[in-house]
Amino acid sequence: MSGEPVRLYVNGAILGYQRGLRTQNNSCSLIKIKGVDSKDDTDFYLGKKIAYITKVSVNGGKNGTKYRVNWGKVCRPHGSNGVVRCRFARDLPPKSIGEKVRVMLYPSRI
Repeated sequence: MSGEPVRLYVNGAILGYQRGLRTQNNSCSLIKIKGVDSKDDTDFYLGKKIAYITKVSVNGGKNGTKYRVNWGKVCRPHGSNGVVRCRFARDLPPKSIGEKVRVMLYPSRI
């Protein structure tokens, strides 16, 4: 093996919340995963963990780091264009719409 680091995640973008015409469900977020363009491609990512990383205003916040992570999980596909529905430990704030997330390549289902 080479000495280069291995990346264990794929980038994704937060599109918003699951919604209807007049209602929205804040506990279910829609994520577009980079390189996934069909419903069949999303099957690999079902059950994978997702990390939404934010910076903390105070240095050394909770665990002595400058970052906090909100963990979530890919639940199911949404539509036919490679968007997935995810549930997070804490619902994502509205300012997170349009920001990036990391879709981890674990746990493995193979």
